[in-house]
Amino acid sequence: MQTKCAIEMKGLTKRFGTVVANDGIDLQINRGEILSLLGENGSGKTTLMNMLSGIYQPDEGQILVDGEPVSIRSPKDAYAYRIGMIHQHYKLVDVFTAAQNIVLGLNDEKLDLKQINSKVQEICKRYGFNIEPSKKVYDMSVSQKQTLEIIKVLYRGADILILDEPTAVLTPQETEKLFVILKNMKADGKAVVIITHKLHEVMAISDKVAVLRKGKYIGTVETSKTNPQMLTEMMVGHAVALNIERPKYRKPFDKLRVEGLTCVDHEGICKLQDVSFTARGGEILGVAGIAGSGQKELLESIAGLYPVKEGSITCIECEDHQVQLVGLAPRQIRDAGVGMAFVPEDRLGMGLVGSMGMTGNMMLRSWKQGRSMFLDKRGPEKLAREIWEKLEVVTPSTEFPVRRMSGGNVQKVLVGREISREPSVLLTAYAVRGLDINTSYAIYNLLTYQKMRGSAVIYIGEDLDVLLELCDRILVLCAGKVSGIVDARKTTKEEVGLMMTSLKEAKND
Repeated sequence: MQTKCAIEMKGLTKRFGTVVANDGIDLQINRGEILSLLGENGSGKTTLMNMLSGIYQPDEGQILVDGEPVSIRSPKDAYAYRIGMIHQHYKLVDVFTAAQNIVLGLNDEKLDLKQINSKVQEICKRYGFNIEPSKKVYDMSVSQKQTLEIIKVLYRGADILILDEPTAVLTPQETEKLFVILKNMKADGKAVVIITHKLHEVMAISDKVAVLRKGKYIGTVETSKTNPQMLTEMMVGHAVALNIERPKYRKPFDKLRVEGLTCVDHEGICKLQDVSFTARGGEILGVAGIAGSGQKELLESIAGLYPVKEGSITCIECEDHQVQLVGLAPRQIRDAGVGMAFVPEDRLGMGLVGSMGMTGNMMLRSWKQGRSMFLDKRGPEKLAREIWEKLEVVTPSTEFPVRRMSGGNVQKVLVGREISREPSVLLTAYAVRGLDINTSYAIYNLLTYQKMRGSAVIYIGEDLDVLLELCDRILVLCAGKVSGIVDARKTTKEEVGLMMTSLKEAKND
């Protein structure tokens, strides 16, 4: 199919104070093509697309749609130029139906529900969607909500679609269905842009790949003429080893035993039901599941941050020192001699103090563990400097307030601090979420180092390819229940995906 230029960006520049997020970007987006947009954290990918969708306005440069210069000052303007963006965090009203969400905000004086449903069904048939217009959003799965967001922009006439990390919370089977839909859109002449970190998906779905680095446009390449290694070098500016080492610990030993764990939230909704497993020193236990399957509650209950209704959690520091963790607060767990570190999903809400810099947040750990009213700042300063350099935290200094850092840099600070404690049990929730590929592989190596020194590492992740490469075993959660525990070396992505939706059960513990 012959492609036609849909959007051309000329010299687009966007500044936030002294920070240049996009620096003179020249980029072309064609109809009848799927373009992947790659770059490290802070490279300006989302900022660039937000200028197309009307959320930001460029400080310099020009946007042309179908060869004509345009001014896009709001999402409404973007829709007028047939541009629609599907954000990573869905913008839906839970108590409304699919049809109500689709037409929400439109200026039509009279909305004909029958006509709306007919048009939605026509869109579904044309591209391969499957959704019930009368279904409430709160009854939908994550993939159904994403489908609704895509239909919403199509209903409003968009033929240039931008998707921000569209597969982050999808199973492999759901990802395959999405790719079929995107290919149908491409065949229909639409322009599709995908912002993603997953290189294997870039190779599978895109026609071309555009790369940004530190706010600058590096270039666009045809997917068929490149490979993950070349793309990574374009992103970071130097060669990066894209292999995850998974050495075997000589003799793994039981470190954390969870039996019959049941947790209920404040509204009486069961979040975890009869969960049992063992985490071993000398291994990385991965936890897989679609969003909201109980991953967050699992780690928080082990760390003493979430109430347990039934069951037991036993930490085995040594044969003569076993500690029952249920009912203990984090400080009590520490005082009981349990060497536990926790990288939570909520970085600032639970992990770091936003008003402090890196050194202050390192001192926070020292103060909690210390016995003296006098604080020694030299140790935390040294640790902050090591994390700053090793994980390439992009800040003016180690005293720069955490709340003013980008999400990826906040993540680096927290992961670096917790791993530096060399704990006997390390709990990590999405340890590389929002991190660029270079830092992600550095984190994988640090987790493997902790495993080989005898720590029990529990790793909750979104990328099944990484879970299969990094972990020794994978525990799969579905709706708060364990649907299987498998050997990561002997299973497949498809098998784990089926278990995530409870279509298949397996047990190999």
